[in-house]
Amino acid sequence: MAIMKKVCVSWSGGRDSTLMLYNLLKSGEFNVSSLLTTLNAKSEKVLMHDIPHHLLQKQVSSLGIPLKEIWFDEKVSNDVYEKVMKNEIQNLVQSGHEYMAFGDLFLEDIRKYREKNLADTGLQPIFPLWGMTSEVSSQAFLNAGFKATIICVDSDQLDPSFTGAEYNQAFLDSLPDQVDPCGENGEFHTFVYDGPLFDTPVSFDVKGSYIKFDRFHYAELY
Repeated sequence: MAIMKKVCVSWSGGRDSTLMLYNLLKSGEFNVSSLLTTLNAKSEKVLMHDIPHHLLQKQVSSLGIPLKEIWFDEKVSNDVYEKVMKNEIQNLVQSGHEYMAFGDLFLEDIRKYREKNLADTGLQPIFPLWGMTSEVSSQAFLNAGFKATIICVDSDQLDPSFTGAEYNQAFLDSLPDQVDPCGENGEFHTFVYDGPLFDTPVSFDVKGSYIKFDRFHYAELY
C-alpha cells in the first residue's frame, strides 16, 4: 500500500480553498493532516475574509481536520509576517509535512510569491486547481453540492448589494461580464458553510454589513 503524502492546506474558509481541499481528498494521494489559517488578533477574524474566529472553528470542526492558527497584530509588517510564516513552515517540515496546498487558479504573481517563500524550506507548494478556468471552477463547486455566502465585496469592482448573497447559479448569472465568477481578482470573497466535506452545515446569521478602507463591504456574520 502506497504511503500518502502529508500535506497542509492553506485555508481561508472560502470557495477556492474548499474546492482545492475537495480535489485533494478525492485524489487519494494525500493525507491532509491540517489546515493553516492566519487571523487578526484584534478583530479575531480571518485575514482578508473577515470570517469570525468562532465560525471558523465551527467550519473546521464540521470538516474534521485539525486547524493551525497563526495570529497577527492588525498592522503587522510584511517582514514580521514572513518571519512568522517561515517559523511555521519549519514546524510543518519538522512534523513530517512534505507539501503545502494552495487554491490559486491562474494568477502567476501570487503563485511565484508562494513558490519563492517556500523555496529551500523542505516544503513543496502544490496548486491542485491550477489551470482550471474560473467558469469550470465555479460550476465544479456548485455541482459538488457546496454552499457559500458572499461575505465581502469590493465596491470598485462589484455592486455592494451583493454582500450577503448566496453563491449560487443565480448569483453567477447576475454578475457583470468583467467580474470573475470565482472572484479571482478580489471582486468578492466567500464563506463556505455546507457541502460534501461537512458533517453538518455551519449555522450562522448575516446581520447587516460594514465598510473597510472605503470600498470593501463586509457581511456582519454571527
